[in-house]
Amino acid sequence: MIAAPELHTEFHFAQDTDTRFSSDTDFDDPDGRNVIIGKGKAKKGKKGPGEKGKGAGKGAGRMNGHHQENGMENVMLFEVVRLGKSAMQSVVDDWIESYKHDRDVALLDLINFFIQCSGCKGVVTGEMFRNMQNSEIIRKMTEEFDEDSGDYPLTMAGPQWKKFKSSFCEFIGVLVRQCQYSIIYDEYMMDTVISLLTGLSDSQVRAFRHTSTLAAMKLMTALVNVALNLSINMDNTQRQYEAERNKMIGKRANDRLELLLQKRKELQENQDEIENMMNAIFKGVFVHRYRDAIAEIRAICIEEIGVWMKMYSDAFLNDSYLKYVGWTMHDKQGEVRLKCLTALQGLYYNRELNAKLELFTSRFKDRIVSMTLDKEYDVAVQAIKLLTLVLHSSDEVLTAEDCESVYHLVYSAHRPVAVAAGEFLFKKLFSHRDPEDDSMPKRRGRQSMNANLIKTAVFFFLESELHEHAAYLVDSMWDCAAEILKDWECMISLLLDEPLPGEEALSDRQETALIEIMLCTIRQAAECHPPVGRGTGKRVLTAKEKKTQLDDRTRMTELFAIALPALLAKYSVDAEKVTNLLQLAQFFDLEIYTTGRLEKHLDSLLRQIREIVEKHTDTDVLEACSKTYHSLCNEEFTIFNRVDIARSQLLDEQVDKFNKLLEDFLQEGEDPDEDDAYQVLSTLKRITAFHNAHDLSKWDLFTSNYKLLNTGIENGDMPEQIVIHALQCTHYVILWSLAKVSEGSSKKEDMLTLRKQMRAFCLMCQRYLTSVNTAVKEQTFTILCDLLLIFSHQIISGGREALEPLVYTSEMSLQSDLLNFILDHVFIDQDEDSNSTDGQQDDEAGKIEALHKRRNLLAAYCKLIIYNVVEINTGADIFKQYMRYYNDYGDIIKETMSKTRQIDKIQCAKTLILSLQQLFNEMLSDLGPSFDRSSSSFCGIKELARRFSLTFGLDQLKTREAIAMLHKDGIEFAFKESNPQGEGHPPLNLAFLDILSEFSSKLMRQDKRTVHMYLERFMTFQMALQREDCWLPLISYRNSLQAGGDDDTMSVVSGISSRGSSVRSKKAKPATGKRKLPEEESSSSSSSEVWMNREQSMQIPVMMPSPHLTSTVMREPKRLRPEESYMGVYSMTPDQQQQHTHPQTPQPQHHQSPMDYNTQVTWMLAQRQQQEEVARQQQERAMNYAKLRSNLQHAIRRGTGLMEDDEEPIVEDVMMSSEGRIEDLNEGMDFDTMDIDLPPSKNRRERSELKPDFFDPASIMDESVLGVPMF
Repeated sequence: MIAAPELHTEFHFAQDTDTRFSSDTDFDDPDGRNVIIGKGKAKKGKKGPGEKGKGAGKGAGRMNGHHQENGMENVMLFEVVRLGKSAMQSVVDDWIESYKHDRDVALLDLINFFIQCSGCKGVVTGEMFRNMQNSEIIRKMTEEFDEDSGDYPLTMAGPQWKKFKSSFCEFIGVLVRQCQYSIIYDEYMMDTVISLLTGLSDSQVRAFRHTSTLAAMKLMTALVNVALNLSINMDNTQRQYEAERNKMIGKRANDRLELLLQKRKELQENQDEIENMMNAIFKGVFVHRYRDAIAEIRAICIEEIGVWMKMYSDAFLNDSYLKYVGWTMHDKQGEVRLKCLTALQGLYYNRELNAKLELFTSRFKDRIVSMTLDKEYDVAVQAIKLLTLVLHSSDEVLTAEDCESVYHLVYSAHRPVAVAAGEFLFKKLFSHRDPEDDSMPKRRGRQSMNANLIKTAVFFFLESELHEHAAYLVDSMWDCAAEILKDWECMISLLLDEPLPGEEALSDRQETALIEIMLCTIRQAAECHPPVGRGTGKRVLTAKEKKTQLDDRTRMTELFAIALPALLAKYSVDAEKVTNLLQLAQFFDLEIYTTGRLEKHLDSLLRQIREIVEKHTDTDVLEACSKTYHSLCNEEFTIFNRVDIARSQLLDEQVDKFNKLLEDFLQEGEDPDEDDAYQVLSTLKRITAFHNAHDLSKWDLFTSNYKLLNTGIENGDMPEQIVIHALQCTHYVILWSLAKVSEGSSKKEDMLTLRKQMRAFCLMCQRYLTSVNTAVKEQTFTILCDLLLIFSHQIISGGREALEPLVYTSEMSLQSDLLNFILDHVFIDQDEDSNSTDGQQDDEAGKIEALHKRRNLLAAYCKLIIYNVVEINTGADIFKQYMRYYNDYGDIIKETMSKTRQIDKIQCAKTLILSLQQLFNEMLSDLGPSFDRSSSSFCGIKELARRFSLTFGLDQLKTREAIAMLHKDGIEFAFKESNPQGEGHPPLNLAFLDILSEFSSKLMRQDKRTVHMYLERFMTFQMALQREDCWLPLISYRNSLQAGGDDDTMSVVSGISSRGSSVRSKKAKPATGKRKLPEEESSSSSSSEVWMNREQSMQIPVMMPSPHLTSTVMREPKRLRPEESYMGVYSMTPDQQQQHTHPQTPQPQHHQSPMDYNTQVTWMLAQRQQQEEVARQQQERAMNYAKLRSNLQHAIRRGTGLMEDDEEPIVEDVMMSSEGRIEDLNEGMDFDTMDIDLPPSKNRRERSELKPDFFDPASIMDESVLGVPMF
């Protein structure tokens, strides 16, 4: 209990207390000698007369435990710690002085400090401190807790609370450090604080539990530090005693031996007391809170136990404590698992502790390995780092399977995970060097020490067959193995030099892998950013990184400017190797060619590139040559003229050759020679590849290519590859002409020529779009989509009005052809497009590649919809495929719908309902008009409508007009075609209303009434009476419009509102609670009229004038006559119409004429509806009463004194129960060294029965709680 226990009357401070203990610091008593003096006297007892006088003087200036005098003590400890502006040691020293004058007053300050740090506004007064039990005090504080907010200092945001946690923890650590030589041994201060924190940590209030647990754990950490110092002092004293005792008897000082024995005894007593305190905190707080329901509290416990084991490993680093960390690695929250791993890293980092971790490692190694695949990336990173430390401590712990599970993570898209895995890989495979290598002189080339390591990297890359991303591997190892990866001289030597005697040469596959890795290292060094797909973007480089980048570019240019021509000459036949080697020149510092006088090597490089162009026809090789020329043709450098001349000569030869071959080829007629066709194709490939990066306008390639394409259309036997490359080359001609015109330096004739060529080319492409060959159609479709988008109305945006003559608007026939291509070639099954027969793996790769191609085609067409190049309603054929092809194209279609809605909400809604109508018509044509509404086809359409409805979001105001227009079109479609069998049968499309009801929840209340009125225009009186299954869609749709709306104006059959009847059936209540006043109704009606006027202003055809509706709200509180229930809504007999023309004429009810048959049926239906509504309301009232009674009983069981508005749900036990804990925690824990007999989890009431006062220090320090001592 917090109240001071019965004190001994003989207790008094020593006379020299004020001088001897004026400052309890580490500096005044480093050996703990002062503890000897007065030890045993500073026990609990009443204060002496002198001490009491001092305390009275201090306490006189207090109110509610707060200092009221001037100086530092005028400010509460909480405010000092919260502001964090004062030196913590001076704050603690002031409190120690206060404690020496009056312990109770100072302790009351400390108690209120912990209460206030929890966010509680209550204050523990001196009266409460003296007379109340601990449980009563905490209950009182709980009642005074601020219920307005769930925030408390540890969780509050803002600059003033930013450093609160660190200041709070620092205060506790400094307090124990300053009191470690006397006050903590007086069996009063520490007992009271530990009792308070233990009690608060068991509270149901999260703020109390969180704050007290943090304080207790930091207090424990400080005590562990004290215990460690005592242990060191004991060891020193023991060594001094042994040294003195081993001296000769004549030289032995008996007085010193007695002093050393006395000192050792005192130190042992102090250590015993510290151990008791630590046992109290560990058993009273940690054992319960490490499995608290709140993740932050569990994380605090695990973080601190890691500190204890690292700080005082002799006492804590054993299986009895390690098991808590092992168990908690299965925690559901990532932050707790993260604390476990960081705690273990501190232990595994010290190799001296490895022996004590062997059993733990063998037990929990598999769990650590599995955590490398944790869903939280931070946890996975720390798990890999922990395994790296385990690997560093011992190579035998991790098996080959364990290592392989980490190896593949170097290809992870998350860069921190990949970098951590790269460090693990480097430690395992690359960090082992022979001791002889360090003593030998450094060698270069393939004889260097890095040669074998580079080979190892190549072998590893080839063995990981599932991954072909060398750039990811290089990036993963860049931070730890940059020295090896930048040894380009060694790589060149491995590729060019002959192997040494006895050395095995690299195979062709290994050389290919080495060249790819070499290219990736050069790209990484030159660009200094991760590869695509790993990392958010380019970051700003530091000055040091920029200098490293420049140095690397200079060095690589000097090396490869000389070696690259030789490499190209050696591997000129291999297309894959040449493609990678050609890319090296794109990262050169071209100035080096001039400053280093390497022009002859540049000429050699240009000759090799020319030979490669003439030798190869592979598209990748040719494009690499084109890009290399483009990078070398930089006008800023002096080598530009030399490269430009070489490029012009090459292109002149190729264009002249193409024109000659084309002329001969076209003259051959219908049977061209295959060799001539191959020559034409090869030359056309080279020209097309270069035209992609270089402007070849001066050679007038449009005429020759157009002639070639026109011949292909007329004859129909042109080889597909020639057509494809001719289309692509002509596309490049138009784009380069557009770029030239856009610069503004061209003539008007150039623009007219471009306009003519572009339109002629589009017509040519449209003709090829109906070709038989699929590859040609795909190429044509892609080019058409690009041209339509480029030359659309967007071309004049951004101040380019001069390009308006180039705007091209596609005709409907072209739009139809494009849409038909999408429907025929994109929305197909995988099996239809799979043409690979090279095994299962190749078949899967082919399917993925085909799907990727189809996605690009669909995206190209969707861009036309988004940018309003084609009509938005053409998207209906795309949108209706949303559910069927959701896995393949769902993201593209959903994004298209979103962008279309941003352009035009109403038109987008019309397109969505049009897609549903198309699907409905297709279903009718397949199944017939008498289809089953439970069929998969109809359910699929309804599910699609539900998905469409979800895309409108929650803001009904933004989509109000669009949703209303959607319902209007849907209603018109449902009643569009009457049934051939007669009026007694439902319209053919009536079932569409069932689909339309999926959008009813998106209507606003007043719009539901308006839509319902619009629905009534299409209904007849006979329709309202139908109850057969075929009319259920109409009934369900009407009900969906009435749900949540103003039912008084919507009751069509009975004229009686369910809402109104329920209100009238209740006891006398104000009418304003459930009904609208006449003014409100008129305003509501006016708003609906405004919507209807807006609807009409949008040129919506009106089927018939809206009849006047009689509302029950506008009349006296009496029920309508049954004959008025359908007045003005459905068609009536002439007599009824005549009665309706004079509605204000009073007619007594007892003079009414007898009701006809239809009216009787209507009345019976209304009565049955009323009865069902009354029964439903009675059932709801019974359920509400049962819920209220159960809640009341639960509140009574819960008792008083608890926070009702606490953010955290009040549960029976704030800890995770033993049954609810993850099964892995207890799995396999059957070995003796880690099996501590823990008591079962008890709830609070069980604990209060076992320990009536849980704050009693005696009950806390009893070792029987766990049955295991601390040490």
